[in-house]
Amino acid sequence: MASVSYHISSLLEKMTSTDKDFRFMATNDLMMELQKDSIKLDEDSEKKVVRMLLKLLEDKNGEVQNLAVKCLGPLVGKVKEYQVETIVDTLCTNMLSDKEQLRDISSIGLKTVISELPPAATGSTMTANVCKKITAQLTGAIGKQEDVSVQLEALDILSDMLSRLGGTLYSFHSSILTCLLPQLTSPRLAVRKRAIIALGHLVLTCSGNIFSELTEHLLAELKRNESTSTTRTYIQCVAGISRQAGHRIGEHLEKIIPLIVQYCNVDDDELREYCFQAFESFVRRCPKEMDSHISSVMGLCLKYITFDPNYNYDNEEEEEEMMETENGEDEEQESDDEYSDDDDISWKVRRAAAKCLEAIVSSRHDLLQDFYRTLSPALISRFKEREENVKADIFNAYISLLKQTLPTQSWLHSSDASGKDDVPLTMLQNQVPNIIKALHKQLKEKSIKSRQGCFSLLTELASVLPGCLADHIPALIPGIVFSLADKSSSSNMRIDTLSFLHVLLCNHQPEVFHPHVKALLPSVVTCIGDPFYKITSEALLVTQQLVKVIRPLDKPYTFDAKPYVKDVFPGTLKRLKAADIDQEVKERAISCMGQIIYNLGDHLSTDLQPTLKIFLERLKNEITRLTTVKALTLIASSPLKIDLRPILGEGLPILASFLRKNQRALKLSTLNALDILVKNYSDSLKPAMIEAVLTELPVLITENDMHVSQVTIMFLTTLAKVYPSCISKISGSVLAEIFQLVHSPLLQGGALNAIIDFFQSLVLTKTAAVGYPELVKQLTAPVYSSGSAGASLTLHKQAYHSIAKCVAALSSACPKEAPATVNQFVQDVKSPKSSPAVQVLAFLFLAEVGRTTNLSGQRELRAVILEAFSSPSEEVKSAASYALGNVSVGNLKEYLPFMLKEIGSQPKRQYLLLHSLKEVISCSPADSLTPYVEDIWALLFKHCECTEEGTRNVVAECLGKLTLVNPAELLPRLRKQLSAGSPHARSTVVTAIKFTITDQPQPIDALLKGCIGDFLQTLQDPDLNVRRVALALFNSAAHNKPSLIRDLLSTVLPSLYNETKVRRELIREVEMGPFKHTVDDGLDVRKAAFECMYTLLESCLDRLDIYDYLNHVEDGLKDHYDIRMLTFIMLARLSVLCPSAVLQRLERLIEPLRATCSTKVKAGSVKQEFEKQDELKRSAMRAVAALLTIPEVEKSPAMAEFSSQIRSSPEMASLFESIQKDSASLPTSESMDMS
Repeated sequence: MASVSYHISSLLEKMTSTDKDFRFMATNDLMMELQKDSIKLDEDSEKKVVRMLLKLLEDKNGEVQNLAVKCLGPLVGKVKEYQVETIVDTLCTNMLSDKEQLRDISSIGLKTVISELPPAATGSTMTANVCKKITAQLTGAIGKQEDVSVQLEALDILSDMLSRLGGTLYSFHSSILTCLLPQLTSPRLAVRKRAIIALGHLVLTCSGNIFSELTEHLLAELKRNESTSTTRTYIQCVAGISRQAGHRIGEHLEKIIPLIVQYCNVDDDELREYCFQAFESFVRRCPKEMDSHISSVMGLCLKYITFDPNYNYDNEEEEEEMMETENGEDEEQESDDEYSDDDDISWKVRRAAAKCLEAIVSSRHDLLQDFYRTLSPALISRFKEREENVKADIFNAYISLLKQTLPTQSWLHSSDASGKDDVPLTMLQNQVPNIIKALHKQLKEKSIKSRQGCFSLLTELASVLPGCLADHIPALIPGIVFSLADKSSSSNMRIDTLSFLHVLLCNHQPEVFHPHVKALLPSVVTCIGDPFYKITSEALLVTQQLVKVIRPLDKPYTFDAKPYVKDVFPGTLKRLKAADIDQEVKERAISCMGQIIYNLGDHLSTDLQPTLKIFLERLKNEITRLTTVKALTLIASSPLKIDLRPILGEGLPILASFLRKNQRALKLSTLNALDILVKNYSDSLKPAMIEAVLTELPVLITENDMHVSQVTIMFLTTLAKVYPSCISKISGSVLAEIFQLVHSPLLQGGALNAIIDFFQSLVLTKTAAVGYPELVKQLTAPVYSSGSAGASLTLHKQAYHSIAKCVAALSSACPKEAPATVNQFVQDVKSPKSSPAVQVLAFLFLAEVGRTTNLSGQRELRAVILEAFSSPSEEVKSAASYALGNVSVGNLKEYLPFMLKEIGSQPKRQYLLLHSLKEVISCSPADSLTPYVEDIWALLFKHCECTEEGTRNVVAECLGKLTLVNPAELLPRLRKQLSAGSPHARSTVVTAIKFTITDQPQPIDALLKGCIGDFLQTLQDPDLNVRRVALALFNSAAHNKPSLIRDLLSTVLPSLYNETKVRRELIREVEMGPFKHTVDDGLDVRKAAFECMYTLLESCLDRLDIYDYLNHVEDGLKDHYDIRMLTFIMLARLSVLCPSAVLQRLERLIEPLRATCSTKVKAGSVKQEFEKQDELKRSAMRAVAALLTIPEVEKSPAMAEFSSQIRSSPEMASLFESIQKDSASLPTSESMDMS
């Protein structure tokens, strides 16, 4: 300690030296000392250091002053509070001194001190006290200062303080307001501007009363309209406040808007500009409150976007009369030479109007059709704007309109998305000729900015409406060529032109370009040779697309491509050979050359082989190998039968070695390449080459990566067909792996089908060492070896299905062997010695075979299955019921009447028999079921009031799937049943409808659309269970076919929101011994309601009133554990989909998140409770992380305080970091599937 104070006192001594260098070095050393964490100062040293530094602020040498100011920052945290107050007092007094240099340095000092004060959340009182000191001094200085520069500095510091520590100055807010308001009428505009900024920071944290006081003042002043100049300032102030705290100004808009509308009509361009800026900020910040004013604001924007009084557009007779009279006046002025174009600021009005339109378009997706009716033609007519900056904003507004029209990409099938977005697209289609007419001349203008604007607009247009420019290609080509060839074009200009050309080529039919290839190609090829790598790489992409256009191989064509080969090939070859170029160019050159060989290989004659040799070189290079493998795959699949023999000998071993590499994409691409080579070049490959590849394959077949396994097995199937002899050599090791996979619980879908194909081709290759009996034996071995009859299933349930499918596929490939296998399995089922596992497998196999073949030859089959219905093992029962259903599909005539009779007469077996019936209805073709529909229907209706919910669900599924057989007749019957007496019957009918909705288009859709409203009426059913199944129906419709319910949302949403409320009357207490336990019967229904809300976010966002929706999300954030988990996910999704609405509600949304993140679990709680809380906190943190990605979220004081709270609590900080790490490793779209 002593040494520190000794060291510091020696520094202080040097600071008094007359030599400025000594003073500088000593201050610098002090700075170093203060930055160390370990330094502790005693009271005496503190005083001396503070006194010295304040003295140095007045040093004659500027550099010493600067260093002294920098020292103040680290000093604040090291000294006691009263010392900080001394510093602040001195600085504030200096601010008012007459010396300008001292004033400047003091204001820098104050800013430094403010930025170093600890945030209020840490609980230190110092910050509050110091701030109050500064504020009192500053407000005084601002109020009574004649010197403008002092006012400006003081306002600046005040803004800084309000933005960082606004909440701490709570008691000063009203005095700050009183001090700031008069500054809005200051004669100096700079003072007004800074006062507006300070007010913007103030409204973020001030109380409601102060906010009202401010708006009242602004309204009163706007009404008084003392002078245009102050009115401008007040309008700027309103806009500034709404930008910072839009959610608060919402309730005052009703009074504000009419005033601003009125000022739009005052003839003052700056005033109008500010009016439109205010409108723009209202539209973005208070969308809900602006709803009723949108049309009037849009009208004003459209009027003033053409406001150009001093310019006469030649061919425009239809200009409004107002313009003409003004034009007349201007001509007189011009003749007196008083007026010059520099005074004309009408362009600012036009620009502000265009920006405001852009805000309206991007926030009001629901008005798309109106936009195309009124706004689109108006914007198109203004593409001829003479002022570049305005034109850029008009283009932006139109691009925004096109982006809104883009059909929303989601997991919906295109079949369903159609229908809702057609109208705007058709309207756009009709306006395309006008757009081209307005733009095509501009593509040859000098101005680069406006050409870039044109190209970005056209690019967007071609993506939104593929094919829409087909008739206009001749008008566009000259502009494209001009921008590519023009020497004065910047590199960005060329890149934009090339990327537009790429989109154009991808989205249109090849034949529309054929007449223009001659004009286009040379300029694109020149770009391939451009020294700037970005241009080269874009040009290669375009060339690759052009090659497909010149010679489309998938359809007949008359265009002769031969003359153009000499243009395309050499340029690309030069880039392919170069080793010292950018990685992206290398890759694109390889892909482009691959495409050239694929489409034009037969025209390359002697150039072909040397080029393929280069590909071989690129295969050996780690950086380019993946791209080369893909290019070779393409070349090998070319219908031109390119001769690859010269490179296969060396290439195949290299490809085989890639299968060993630890790079998944490379493995997959290599397997594809090998597959195509084996299919198309089998005569050029020697068995030895194939064997080198084969040894790499067994390792790739593993349950850890199903996709690689699937591709590997598909390749093996190709080999089995083309090289049966090679397969027999390695069949042992490969089969061992495949059997392992068949017995894995993870096998399903594509990989399983690949295995079935492989087995079938294996049995059909006559040379195979492994025949049918051996394969069946190996497949079923684990089941037979599983021990005595009493044991339960040894393998996973999925594995039995896989084995059954494989054996059934083998027997269908070998019809001679099949009957024996069927007999064998029937005997297995009959034998009392068989274990349950064997019986399950046998039934599943019979089901697979019975579905496609008629098993009526097996006389005893029916009796055997029915007997199994009373087996002690549940698995055997369900397998038997599955078998009965599937065997019936192959032989309806014999089995179905029998099954219906059994269902009627055997109440004990009813559930199993109904499951069999479900299989029959699901798997039989509609026409073969028709004769039995009435009988089945009558039978099902007898059971739809069954008390057992499981049985009711099966009945509902049968009813739903049966309705699909003859919807026109059966759907109305279901509808009639809605009025049935018992709640059970109603819930069955509603669930049945859920099973008629699939994600594929079906004949029933049109009928369903007409009557789904009646079924959704049950959302208001008195019975809780009926409401729950109605919500499940609604969720299924919203997820799979939103078009069914989009138009009903206005009536359905109130009932849906109603179900999200907690119902006290459904909560009851249950006594469990000494404990009381509360049970909430309404929880399931609430959960279902929130799930529906989540689904609607994805499929019907544009039909929701998002503010109303957020009210219910807010309630959910305080609900039960399950529902909070759901609403946290919803909140994260909302932050992405409608950030501005979430921003408005941020204060209310953060509270429940903060509460969740800072809960502590009671010490004695069980492990599950800890895990549950932990999961809940993680989920809440994920929502917080999503909120933090919203632009401008940092302006919210509540969020800023919460983030500093997270940072200061070690537990929350570490949780937040781990969430950030997780999200970095995940793919971007965070959506959860809740079908």
